[in-house]
Amino acid sequence: MNLLFFLVWVFVISFSGAMQPGPVSATVITMGARNRYAGALLAVGHGIIEFPLMVLIILGMGRLFQSERTQVVIGLAGGVFLGLMAAQMMMSIRRKTERPTKVLKDRPVLAGVILSASNPYFLIWWATVGLALATRATQWGVWAFALFAIVHWSVDLMWLQILSWVSFKGSKVFGPRGQRTVILICALALLAFGLIFIYAAVAKLLKLV
Repeated sequence: MNLLFFLVWVFVISFSGAMQPGPVSATVITMGARNRYAGALLAVGHGIIEFPLMVLIILGMGRLFQSERTQVVIGLAGGVFLGLMAAQMMMSIRRKTERPTKVLKDRPVLAGVILSASNPYFLIWWATVGLALATRATQWGVWAFALFAIVHWSVDLMWLQILSWVSFKGSKVFGPRGQRTVILICALALLAFGLIFIYAAVAKLLKLV
């Protein structure tokens, strides 16, 4: 396999992963209803976690993320955070105001950081599939690893910005009521993901006891 084919392979695998529904997608759709650039900003926050994580994975921290104890802690923390975000979004609907809460309006980069760091499945992906790809990239040298990292993150940037742009255009068409409907659906999705995170973490914890 040559480097060019490998990077194409990375792009396809990364895109298939980015398109999977999850808390990041739900949050981008909500933020995008009011800010067309929310996807790009959230991708920046995602990258703040992801780029150092790629290096740490190569240096051997992949085993830590494969630890069930680590997954329990991250899953519980992530589930609680998603639940709080969902509650905040629902409260903004009840107030019937066009002014979004600070987390949704002013801090998409911070949301990207927290959502990435608190998502156990994101960390598990990097400890398995991501580790395999990163290890393969290092066989061509540091510069190839850098290209791999940029290609992977650019997929997230592109997809999240597409979601954001579509959400923004849709909100303009459907108006305030459409925005509230989008927020409600995304809030319920975040709550569901949070409960899934907590359930999986508790199930692992019971096995460890």
